[in-house]
Amino acid sequence: MFSINEFLKKAVATGASDVHLHIGEHPAIRRDGKIIKIDMPVLTEEDINHALDEIMPLHLKNMPDVDFAYEIKGVSRFRVNVSKQLAKYAVVIRTIPYQIKKLHDLHLPDSITNFTELNNGIVLVTGPTGSGKSTTMASILEHININYPKHIITIEDPVEFIFNNKKSIISQRQLIVDTPTFFDGIKYALRQDPDVIFIGEIRDRETVVSALRAAETGHLVFATIHTNNAIQTVNRIVNMFDPSDRQFVRSQLAEVLRGTVSQKLVPLASGSGRRPACEVLEVTSTVKDFIEKDELEQIYDLVKKGSINNMITLNMSLYSMLKEGLITEESALSASSNRNELNQMIRGVYHGTGL
Repeated sequence: MFSINEFLKKAVATGASDVHLHIGEHPAIRRDGKIIKIDMPVLTEEDINHALDEIMPLHLKNMPDVDFAYEIKGVSRFRVNVSKQLAKYAVVIRTIPYQIKKLHDLHLPDSITNFTELNNGIVLVTGPTGSGKSTTMASILEHININYPKHIITIEDPVEFIFNNKKSIISQRQLIVDTPTFFDGIKYALRQDPDVIFIGEIRDRETVVSALRAAETGHLVFATIHTNNAIQTVNRIVNMFDPSDRQFVRSQLAEVLRGTVSQKLVPLASGSGRRPACEVLEVTSTVKDFIEKDELEQIYDLVKKGSINNMITLNMSLYSMLKEGLITEESALSASSNRNELNQMIRGVYHGTGL
């Protein structure tokens, strides 16, 4: 019989970020961004059902789509997603390390620490699935926890990284178990004397409304959202609302948005490991003006020209990593959302002109 606990222990030991279990397929892991099928017997329906009996909370049984946390003491925590495909269960498991790394150890830009010094407003950490948003967000919160006497409330689905109180007090709340929705979690968090509120994911208009209200009332709000850059982030939030409300929301967002961190994980040239390439936007009075006037492309041009301190585009980050020999040109171009521009930057290097 397939042992889920033993498989997870081996997956953690080999540095896997994810585990994939599908009926009729070999068990698989993701390591350094690549799927690797393991030389084991293909999984049967009985194997998957037995695995779920081992790790799935009873109150979630028979639900077609569900997320929950699981832990093997002394090994790791895990975020588990169970779904159905052609009426049969499939399981994807993300490893969540016990240790929360410092921002510097994640090779993130130093300017990100500026966001931890804020007292109000909203900061958004963005990127596609598997880009390291949760790890970055945990490092930001841990930086506050170590350095400032604050009350931090997290609202997550499920709770991933576990924090130990240091200078701060941290209250971690899980959807369904501790609060029914992100909307309710934020609403009641405002009555719990918070300084910092972390929203695990912005998924809908109601969560946006609550997050903006919390930021407006003098709290520092962090949240993640599945977008690729600052421009997409602003557009996605605004477009959650009816056309008649969008200008008001744009003005509201311009008033409370303090910055965005967008990232992608890029394979290292050594063949082992990945490193984040980042776009960092800090909302200055000029950027605020561009958001309010819906002139978002102007923001990118401003950052690209180096007109604003502490900001960096994704291509600038990729270019820097390439110049240091950390990543290959192929990997840099693959991660870029504007390959033509990055190609021009690379050609400048090859001709010895730089940028």
